This record gives sequence, structure tokens and C-alpha cells, in this order.
Amino acid sequence: MSPTKSSLRAPGSGALALGASIVLAATTAPAAGVSAYLPLNLEPEIERDVERVLILADEPVLKRPFAVALVQDALPQACRRNRPLCERVRRYLKRYARDYAVTYASATGTAASGADVNVPNAYGESAHSHYDVAAQAFVQPSDYFMASAGTVAYQGRTSATGSMLSVGTNWAQLDVGYRPRWWSPVTDSTMMVSTEAPTMPSVTLSNYEPLGSWGFQYELFLAQMSSTDRIAFMGQGTSELARGNPKLFGAQLSFEPVSGWSIGINRQLQYGGGGLPDSVHFLVNDFFHPAGTNQTLGKQQASYMSRVLIPTKTPFAVYVQYAGQNTLDGGSYLLGLPGTTLGLDFPVLGHGLDLTYEVTEWVNRWYASNGVFFDGMTQYRLPTGQWGAAERVFGDGVGARTQMLRLGWEPSFGGYLEGRVRTLINQPYGQYAYRHYLDASVRYSRPWRGVTVGGEVESGRDVFGQSFSRLSGFVRYGDGEADRGYDDAAATADDDTASDPAMDGGAADGAAADGERRPIELFVDGGVNVDKVRSDIEKGLPITWSPLEATPHLALGARRAVSRKEDLGARVEFDEVQGHALIGIRALDFRRRLGDHFAWGVFAGVDRWDLATPAYSLDLGLGFQWRNFLPHWDLGFDLRHGQNVAREHLLPTDVQGVRPDSLYKIEQALFYVSRTFSF
Repeated sequence: MSPTKSSLRAPGSGALALGASIVLAATTAPAAGVSAYLPLNLEPEIERDVERVLILADEPVLKRPFAVALVQDALPQACRRNRPLCERVRRYLKRYARDYAVTYASATGTAASGADVNVPNAYGESAHSHYDVAAQAFVQPSDYFMASAGTVAYQGRTSATGSMLSVGTNWAQLDVGYRPRWWSPVTDSTMMVSTEAPTMPSVTLSNYEPLGSWGFQYELFLAQMSSTDRIAFMGQGTSELARGNPKLFGAQLSFEPVSGWSIGINRQLQYGGGGLPDSVHFLVNDFFHPAGTNQTLGKQQASYMSRVLIPTKTPFAVYVQYAGQNTLDGGSYLLGLPGTTLGLDFPVLGHGLDLTYEVTEWVNRWYASNGVFFDGMTQYRLPTGQWGAAERVFGDGVGARTQMLRLGWEPSFGGYLEGRVRTLINQPYGQYAYRHYLDASVRYSRPWRGVTVGGEVESGRDVFGQSFSRLSGFVRYGDGEADRGYDDAAATADDDTASDPAMDGGAADGAAADGERRPIELFVDGGVNVDKVRSDIEKGLPITWSPLEATPHLALGARRAVSRKEDLGARVEFDEVQGHALIGIRALDFRRRLGDHFAWGVFAGVDRWDLATPAYSLDLGLGFQWRNFLPHWDLGFDLRHGQNVAREHLLPTDVQGVRPDSLYKIEQALFYVSRTFSF
């Protein structure tokens, strides 16, 4: 990847152009060798620094672990925004510049009391583990071959996380071994594969350098899951259970059509073991026909992802993941039993502060039994994705909502102080009376005599109402070359440099709009929502339409110019539809300007309708604007369509029949005034 990118990537011509770009990259471009990976959820201080560097460098990443080469390419642009942060990451990456090295080593001692909860995203570690030790080293005799040895050990389990053989190039790297993965732009909780459970042995093929003008990236893996004796033999629904090791196959494809915006799709299939079919033919057929009859012989998950970076003087990232584990009426692209995540990340708030907020909500049956795998999609009885799903009685598929707020601070006296609060609320429709989960933690670390030392205190209450607390101290290899403290003068100088749009990467070309420089906008919408709803409660019952109604409309959003005439951003909308709150997240909010005063746009996103239990759907829309009818004021008109907003029948009062969901279609017309704030 080039350290700098053009603002607007040239459009391709479908699958043929994509295939041609891959072949062209493989046959004509100089091929770089394999790349090592940074630790994943093992060294939070440097991982947070790297996350911030990638945002400042306009790199909207959708997966982890980060390839070292990816971060190295991002450093030059990030250094224009925050040099002290950039230099810390640059020093850290020096350990990967050798032919062999110990890249990571950490030892933690812990004293705990109270409930024995799972530590979120910690490879299955229990809060009552008195220690954890992790390390990784590599040797690279050739540019195209690398051997890595790693381990994650805590009380009760030792795994070979990070141990693998890597061979290939920048456009096709094959990793064989215990390679961890995190398939989401979210930093704290993902519905797809994560580090909540111990790492699976796998074979992975991926590229770390985006291919072609659309920044195409891919990752394919096949993993062996832990053994279970709760597999329904041949999926016939009999009482006969078999033992086996299911397989987990995953495929991720993503694109960066314009600088600062990535979009991707994930698919995961759990299959095989205990006599279930596990042939290549079965896998291929199941992958390309997710709504077919083979669904009864496996477990599927999929998600859509989007991440937009807004490079204001206080830059931030907006990201969304919409996941599901079956299909709905209308096509395979409509995901059923959804889980939705929204995140905001501010890497530099000034005065050494950074902030992240994320919220995730999922409905019934995630990671639970599907009639074939009675243990669900779990590894050693831990969910393969969302940490919050471990905080319930095993096998209970009740839906839930998690929230995370993280505030980091680089004080002038050195080191890094981070405070984090997590909450979890399980839905009340299940058979268990869960309490609200809460944990709060504070961690401080700083370099000292060639190592990093620090401590963490955590306290909370689990879903059964029992309190817990932990006190930890740790020492980590390296990063003792210079102290870590907020340098107000240096950061201010870098922020002043960053305020020049020419230094903002994507903002350089996108700044001009027919003679007017409006590269970045924040805006607030206020107006009227006119809607009607089509209700399909159950097969055999009449389909009805509600009468038209008008209610207030409010939205908050941001957009950045990606060419001289086109803008891209994200928006959160708040409406009331038929007496129930509707929250819409426009993960893609595209606008094309027509002259100085008019524009049209298209958008796509996710709707959450607050019925008796939450109902979700994808939505699409088309809009028109009269720009600057008064200075900094726009008039807008949008048409929005929420297709197959699905609510599962979970309550005793719900209609029970052939179909497990009620399906709604929400048609909206939005009339609003926008107040814009330009940067």
C-alpha cells in the first residue's frame, strides 16, 4: 500500500475488473514478502496507539490483527497529524525490522475476589486466574517465509496462540497454525470471530496490501474447533448424539472505493464432525446457497461492515456492523436474527485525551443450539464472537445489549491512563432472571528501564447479581527507550499542520466544490417524518397497512468530500413510527452536488424499531437537497424504505404459527432543515 492515497478511487467494472486487478497484481507488480502481525488483545497500550495511528492516516480498517507492513505504510501520513504518537509506534515496530526477534512478552499477576466471570476478549481467561503469560518471537530466513512461535498461558490453559508458519507475498499470504483473528471494525465486541475463546488451529489465506484501485482485501480461513459430544447425528433430530470436532470456515471481502471509507462482508460456516458431512462439495454448496436445505446440517453467520473516517481537526471514525445467522423472506442478503453494532472513535481529543464509545445489540439464539450443534457456535463452550454472550447460563440464547465507553489520557508526567466502563443487559423474555452486568476498570502503564510496567484495578457485578473485583500488575518487554507523556507543544504543532486540508490525504482533492471549499461538514437535521407501515404478522393472517402519520424527525451526521462534486459520510436518525421509537443508522450516506445549490444522494443502513422486543432491518433511500438556501442552512427531502423489518415471536402474547417472525415494511418521507458546520 502506498503511504498516500488519492481522494477518489476509480470505479471498477464488476467481478471481471476485480479478478483482472488480482491477476495483474500477482503477475506484474513487484511482490513484497510476508508480514508479521501485531499482538491481538494482548498489549492494549500499543494496540490502542496503532488504532489511533490508522485513523489519523485515513486507513478505515475492518479486521485484525494488523499486519506490521500495513502500519508501517500508514506512519508517514499519521506523523503529519500527531508526531509523538507516531514516533512511539515507529519505535515499537523496530523489533520487527530484524531477521529474528522476540516481538512480545508479558507477565501479569492478579488477585481476585467475588464472582468468577470471564475476562472479555482474553482468549478464555477466567477472572480468578492468578497469572497470565504471553510471548511471541519470529525468525524470517527469507522475505517470503516466516516462522513464528507464540503462547498465551493462564491458570487452567496454555495455548499456542501466535505460533504459525507464513509463506507468500503481500497479495497472497498463507498462514498455518494458531493465528488469532477479529472480524469487525469494532474494538471491544464483535458478533463474528474474535478472541473471546481460545485460538483455533487454522489455515488462512489473505492479502495485507489492498489490491487495485478499489483497495480490495480478502481473507479465507478453515479452522478446527474444539471437541464436543453434543452433535446431532446427521441432523435428523433424533436423541442420538455424537462426538466430533466441527470445522469453521470463514470468508471476508472488503473494499475501499474512496479514501477513508471501507465496506466489507463476512461469512462463517460451522459444519462437520460427529458424522455430519464435511466434504469440499458440501462446503461450497452451503457457502453459495445460504438459504438452501443444507442449513439444517450446519450453522451460518454473516455480517456487513462499514467504517467512515472524518478527518476534521478533531478526527473521528464512525463504524457499523450488521450481522445475522439466517436469511429472511426476500433473498439471502436479508439477514435474520440480527446483531447490530455502532461505534465512535476519537483518537485525539486534545490535551492527551482519546475516547471510544460502542454499543451492540443482538436478538435471540446467538451462539446457542441450532438443532445440529447443541453447544452452538462455541469453542471450549465459550462464544466465538461477542463477549457478552458468555454472561448467561450456557445454552441460553437470550438476546442482549452491551455498551463500552473508554477514555484514555497521556498525562504530562508520563505514561498512559485508561478508564473503561462496560455494561450488559440481557433481554427479559428468557427463562432466567438476569441482573444488569457492569464492570469498570482503570489501567496505568509507563516505560521503565527498558520495559513497560503498570497495573489495573477492576470491579463490577455479574448477571446473577454477584460482585467481583481484580487487582493486577504487569511487566511487558520493550518500549523503554523513551517516556510516554503528552507533549502539548508538539501535539499542538502537529494539529496545526493537520488543519491544512492538503495534509489530510483524502481532503486535498475533495475540498473544492464548484469553487467553494467545504471538505468536511457536521450537521444537525430537524423536520417531519411521514410514514406508513405494512404488517405481515404471520402466514395466513391478513396483511395490513397503517394510516399515514406525521411525527418529528431528528438526525446527527458528518460527511467528507471525496471528489470535487461528491460527499460521503454517516448519519444517525431518530423518529417515531406508529408510536414506537425508530433509530436509523446510515452506514453509507452518499451525496452528489449539482452546482452551488442543489444535490441528490443515496443511502443505506440499519433500522432498529423498538417494539415489544427489538425489530431490525436494512434500509435504503434516496434524497434531494437545496443547499445554502440561507448561509449554512440546507433543505432536504428523503424517501426511506425499510424492507422486512423482522421481529421474532418470543413473548407468550405473540402469535405462534408457521413463521417465527413478524415482518414489516416501513415507508418514510422525511422533510427537514439542516444546519451545517463546515471545516
